[in-house]
Amino acid sequence: MTSAEVALRRRTFVSSLGKLEVVVTSEGGHYIMVTVITDQPGESELDRLARRFLGEVHQIAEPDHQLRGSY
Repeated sequence: MTSAEVALRRRTFVSSLGKLEVVVTSEGGHYIMVTVITDQPGESELDRLARRFLGEVHQIAEPDHQLRGSY
């Protein structure tokens, strides 16, 4: 994937699989929301990669978190 757009708290990547956008927002206090948006419908390969990314971010933030699913 190549970086297509870089903005404050927002990154967009493009590849042959499609377009993926990562948005990070503050949720008040010490909570942060990470949102991943793809331009692919349904259960695409890009969607699976996005879910795996979110799972790994969760695992970094909370080391006791167990990743479930076969992403």
